[in-house]
Amino acid sequence: MEEKLKDIYNKCIEELRTVEINIKDNPLIGNVDIKLAKRDAKRYGCCKQEEPDKKYYHIEKRGRKKYKKYDRFKKHHIEISKWVLELNEDIIKNTVMHEIIHCLPNCNNHGKEFKKYANYINKKLGYDIKTVGNKEEDYKKSNLPYKKESNDYKYKIICKKCGQVIYRKRLKKDLIQKYICSKCGGKLNLEQIRQF
Repeated sequence: MEEKLKDIYNKCIEELRTVEINIKDNPLIGNVDIKLAKRDAKRYGCCKQEEPDKKYYHIEKRGRKKYKKYDRFKKHHIEISKWVLELNEDIIKNTVMHEIIHCLPNCNNHGKEFKKYANYINKKLGYDIKTVGNKEEDYKKSNLPYKKESNDYKYKIICKKCGQVIYRKRLKKDLIQKYICSKCGGKLNLEQIRQF
């Protein structure tokens, strides 16, 4: 499985090179490695950054607090969930490409820069990169049976601006204060806690 993932990653890197996006040996991007996630996760994948380039940052204000947000990192660790490798290759490539975009400068979230690169790659290379995946739909496209997960969520989070609902089984202490809605940038509100 690890070998299949590395092959797909290398194909994605070569395709990006054809549209003049160079990931390998690029001082703006730093080192990138890819591997399978150790734990079985609901998410498709993630990109963890290390060693921020301290010259490139911006100040983000939330309420009365100000946060220093770094725009470039020297190390990127991409992890792809094992279940994703059961899906069609085009879905796997979309997932890998999505995580590669997070390695580009100013793209460590799903903001304007991320969307700009995603739209460019979708148009030039025929991908279908989105900010959020649909697991059930992707299983159907891959002709695989989809087993619905139980809805034993403990937390319900609602965007104050657009009303998007997010469910969580676990909750980080600072999620409501630190994060914003991925759709509209609105503040989040913890609506409901179900006790067990």
